[in-house]
Amino acid sequence: MEFKQSFRLAIKSILSSKTRSMLTMLGIIIGVAAVIVIVSLGQGMSKTMTETFESMGTNLITVNLRGRGSTRNITPDEIYEFTAQNSDVLAAVTPLVTLSATAKYMNTSLDTTVTGVGEDFCQIRNYSVGSGRFLQYIDIARRAKVCVVGTYIAQQFFESADPLGRQIKINGDVYTIVGVLSQKSSSEEGTDDDQIMVSYTNAAKLSRMARISSYAFSTASTKTVDRAMTAIEGRLYKVYEDEDAYTVRSQAESIEQLTQLTDTLMMVLVAIAAISLLVGGIGIMNIMLVSVTERTREIGIRKSLGAKRRDIMRQFVIEAATTSSVGGIFGIFFGILFANIAGKLLDMAAAPSLLAIATAFFVSLSIGVAFGYLPANKAAKLNPIDALRYD
Repeated sequence: MEFKQSFRLAIKSILSSKTRSMLTMLGIIIGVAAVIVIVSLGQGMSKTMTETFESMGTNLITVNLRGRGSTRNITPDEIYEFTAQNSDVLAAVTPLVTLSATAKYMNTSLDTTVTGVGEDFCQIRNYSVGSGRFLQYIDIARRAKVCVVGTYIAQQFFESADPLGRQIKINGDVYTIVGVLSQKSSSEEGTDDDQIMVSYTNAAKLSRMARISSYAFSTASTKTVDRAMTAIEGRLYKVYEDEDAYTVRSQAESIEQLTQLTDTLMMVLVAIAAISLLVGGIGIMNIMLVSVTERTREIGIRKSLGAKRRDIMRQFVIEAATTSSVGGIFGIFFGILFANIAGKLLDMAAAPSLLAIATAFFVSLSIGVAFGYLPANKAAKLNPIDALRYD
């Protein structure tokens, strides 16, 4: 029996019992759709988070100091001096002081984030100023009570009015707005647009910090990241003589760790979803075994007319593979549909990749062949005389 004829018989068998065929395919449809949705959302989440990290600069190095007693410490001035001495690998540095604070303008109060930074913060973290100016060295040196606000703060306090030159209170201290940052995200509460930037000298005073424990460096290029990290670690070790007293991490390392985490999570979820494919395969095998029993006389007639064992086996394997493949096609359709819907609801790009679709189809086809083998083998082994006598 030729392949084309076997395929036609398989389609005819599926169409002759639509309800049973659909129920047989259900496990495959659910499994394939679930795998595509999970892979699509996983890739979308990974892409979104990676883009967020990359927007902060792939040549970014962050340093957190835990310290080692009160006698061992490194000051911002020493950090700036170290950066200037290593200009071949380091381009700029900014101290970072972050605290929660209450900002007030007239009768409007907001709980927001205040970030203390240096004059090179925008260069290091890929921020830009939409109007006005950013903090300058003179502001930091003199501890001038000036600030730069995010677009969310500007909208909440001033709506469409120009905020430049207006005065707001931060934890009771009066600050003059000298700049408004360009919109970074969605201008909503809790985003990067919901923050106020002041000099790190003032932020340290607001937070009552005795010393500054966070810094952000930008390297001269992406090629000097490793050398820059080695230089920074060497300088800090001279001060603390204990590697546990500080943490030095590059943005590239964070992106790599994030990718590994999301890949691992996605593999676990795909493995869970694949259980549906296994259940679908068992369903196909059971239905095919029933089909062999129902068509015993048909098998006996074909064998008596000269059909060989391989012809019978090929017929039932193709029928099982066709059933599984059709289920896979339905699963792909629903997977793409639900992935796009979920992507819109979660506000992320969740378009399925061609590789995920091709893999899902190949897996569904393979399951049909694998689980169709046992029924096909049973059909092929039937004795034609016994089969003809079967009622």
